Amino acid sequence: MDQEKLIEYITELVIEEVKKISSNAYIVPVGISARHVHLSQEHLEILFGKGYQLTHYKDLSQPGQFAAHEKVEVIGPKGSIKNVRILGPIRSNTQVEVALSDARKLGINAPVRSSGDIKGTPGVILRGPAGQVEIPCGVIIAERHLHMSEEEARRFNLKDKDIVTAVVEGSKGGKMSNIVVRVNKDYRLDLHIDTDDANAFNLTQGQYLKLEKCE
Repeated sequence: MDQEKLIEYITELVIEEVKKISSNAYIVPVGISARHVHLSQEHLEILFGKGYQLTHYKDLSQPGQFAAHEKVEVIGPKGSIKNVRILGPIRSNTQVEVALSDARKLGINAPVRSSGDIKGTPGVILRGPAGQVEIPCGVIIAERHLHMSEEEARRFNLKDKDIVTAVVEGSKGGKMSNIVVRVNKDYRLDLHIDTDDANAFNLTQGQYLKLEKCE
C-alpha cells in the first residue's frame, strides 16, 4: 500500500470513529426509581427506635446514596402501601417519593416536584415497627431528571437546570420531555424516571436513550 492510499485509509478510519463518538455523544442510561422514603433522624427513631441507624442493602447509582434494608408502610386518606423502602443517607427533612398511580391509591394529590421542594405538598402517615409518625407535608412525584458530572455536562454541552428531551424507540416509543439536568462534580450519568414512566414507555433498568434536543 503506497503512502497516499495509506493516508486515505487512515483518514477513513478516523472519520468512522468520529461518527461513532458523535452518534453516542448524547446517549444516557435509564435509572428507574420505585416509590421510596427519605427520613430525618428524628422520624427514623420514632419508626424504628431511639438511636436507630439505617442498615445498608445496596448502593445506588449516585455516589453516597444507598437503599436500606428498612421499609415502612405509607398510609393515606384512601389507602396504604406496605414495604416502601427507605433510601439513605439520613436527610434533614422527611420526604416520600411516589408515582402518580401510587398517589391515587393513597388518595392524595401529590405534585411533580424536584427533590427537596416539599413546601405545600400533602402529608401522609408513616408506620414502622416501633411506632408511626404523621408528616404534614413531603409527598411528591419526582420530576424526570438527568444526573451528570461537571465533565459529562461539558461533553454534552449542558448546564445545571437545562431541560432536555429523550427519544424512546420500540413498540411503545415516543418522546420523554421536561427532563431537568442536574450537574454536580460527584454525580454520575443517569436518567431518573419513575415506574409509571418506565411502564408507559416499556423501559427497563439500564436501557440507553438518546437525548434529542436541549432547550
